[in-house]
Amino acid sequence: MASGDYRKDDFLEESRADSGINSYCSLLKSEERSTELGGPRDKFPAVEERLDSAYGSSSLTVESLTEIVEGITLDREEAPATSSGLSEQEENIITSMTEDGDTILHLAIIHEDTVIAKQLIQLFPKEVLDIQNYLYQSPLHLATYLNLTDVVKSLVAKSVSIELQDRDGNTALHVACHHGLTMCATEMTSEMSPTKLALVLETQNWKGLACLHLAALSRQHQILKLLMAKGADLNIKEGTSGKTALHLAVEIHDTTSVKLLLNGGANVDAAMFNGCTPLHLAVGRQDTAIANLLCQSGADTMLRNVEDETALDLADGNNDILALFPFDDIQISGRSVVGVNF
Repeated sequence: MASGDYRKDDFLEESRADSGINSYCSLLKSEERSTELGGPRDKFPAVEERLDSAYGSSSLTVESLTEIVEGITLDREEAPATSSGLSEQEENIITSMTEDGDTILHLAIIHEDTVIAKQLIQLFPKEVLDIQNYLYQSPLHLATYLNLTDVVKSLVAKSVSIELQDRDGNTALHVACHHGLTMCATEMTSEMSPTKLALVLETQNWKGLACLHLAALSRQHQILKLLMAKGADLNIKEGTSGKTALHLAVEIHDTTSVKLLLNGGANVDAAMFNGCTPLHLAVGRQDTAIANLLCQSGADTMLRNVEDETALDLADGNNDILALFPFDDIQISGRSVVGVNF
């Protein structure tokens, strides 16, 4: 699958998004059962039902969504606004939620009805657009998961909060970086102020991973290029072991990412919390090609980790890797000695 081709089937398999999807699927099943039994198709439920799973007892289809949006538009034209600037019907609808905390906008996005979603985005204030469901997913999270670039663009144009984190600590930009959704990531970063962008790029999810780390782990080279162009800190360390994106790229033997990061100015000698540099990892994994790249980029072969080991100590007799090191690196009792005169 090409980078960025994140299909709906993939989204359905994401456990973190099961709340919204399941609520929508249950609505469709409810509708199908009602139709099969010859029963009526209920319209959108009254606001009084929202505490009882809000939309749960009713069907939600493209037609019903259209009716709701048309109703809001007519009500906006004909009914007086409340103190909040919204009509009573608008307030009722936007405060209605499913048992999973999904708003009508969440459901329109899950339904992948971009026309309705964009209409709702224009109708609703920012506070509603930032509502998170019970898995802490905002509409922007869901639109990103489903790669609905136009919806993402509309949400960004209304200045939604890009820094909101879901139950895994991921922002919508984390999602885009992990799945290679370059267009969504581009929309989210295009109009963001440098200060806010820096904040989002530094944000770590609950596994300690920033956007750059996820892009490296997922071999998302276009995303890496985008983040580098946006000024991402290439030496930011993930929170569990202190690895940089370069360490992660070395670990998964991704030569392309290693080259991108080195050419972008990543610190070739960055140390993890245990003192291991990317060269330690490359040699320890017997990756001659990447070890060679790191040496050509000036990696210090004499740096020691907390176990007092240099990268050469980890070569384990691999002649191809040993050949990368200077001939004056002499091992005495397991320690490298430079320039010793005998």
